[in-house]
Amino acid sequence: MTRHPLFGLFLATFGALTLTPDALFMRWSGMGGYQMVGWRGLLMGAVMVALWAITSRRLGRDVALLGTGFGLAIVVCQYFNATLFSLGIAHAPVAVMLLAVATVPVFAAIFARIIIGEPTRRATWVTIGVVLCGITLAVFGGKGAVTLTSDALLGALAGLGVAMVLALNFVILRARPDLPIPLLIGLGAALAGVTGVVITGPAQMADGTVWAIVVCGLVILPVSFFSLSLASRYTHASNVSLLLLLETVLGPLWVWIGVGEEPTPMMLVGGVIVVGSLAIYLWHTGRRRLALQT
Repeated sequence: MTRHPLFGLFLATFGALTLTPDALFMRWSGMGGYQMVGWRGLLMGAVMVALWAITSRRLGRDVALLGTGFGLAIVVCQYFNATLFSLGIAHAPVAVMLLAVATVPVFAAIFARIIIGEPTRRATWVTIGVVLCGITLAVFGGKGAVTLTSDALLGALAGLGVAMVLALNFVILRARPDLPIPLLIGLGAALAGVTGVVITGPAQMADGTVWAIVVCGLVILPVSFFSLSLASRYTHASNVSLLLLLETVLGPLWVWIGVGEEPTPMMLVGGVIVVGSLAIYLWHTGRRRLALQT
């Protein structure tokens, strides 16, 4: 089946936009780090594995691919992504965490070059630079800027870890389109969830606002990560990573609307820079691909 040349970009945009309210629902839950890991991991894992069991026409082959090096790498990536993101959000300023996660495109470009020899266009590097400048301005510019405390440093390290495993996930799935996305991501999430429950303790898992974290685990995470991972098969991993940065800008706006944490003027300026540069990049990329098709 022939796909539209912009299918990958559209799918990545949909996935990124679906992910943007994630931090708001995590705040609404009022839960601790490993408690969120437990709920999000188990629920997302259940949805993804069920999706695989229902839709896959090659169950035996998929299970065999699970034991390959690339298959295990995706499971490990999802395990650390699910764990580090929740811990970072729980213990560090959201702005610092999201700034560190914003390095995903840089890691994606590096991994794509090393693993599959895929070059990154100059326009992509320019957009990465502009986006990172906009996010830095949003977080560290003007009144209300974030200060680097020990918690902020831990959040930055957790965010960098998330960025690395997400980038590696996108690149591997682009290199190996035969890998079963729902099964591998679901197992990684479920293993993280089990770890979260064990550390938290079953008796404490019901503390907080459960419905909010259930929305994350059953809807936001499965839809967004399946879309983003699938998109990496139809467009460069660096493109998917760039669109993922919409969460960095729109996430705080959802938090503002939902819990009243008003962003600073520099956050709004930085957000305009990020969204504007991504819009220009997508427009430029779309024109280029459509021209190549004619």
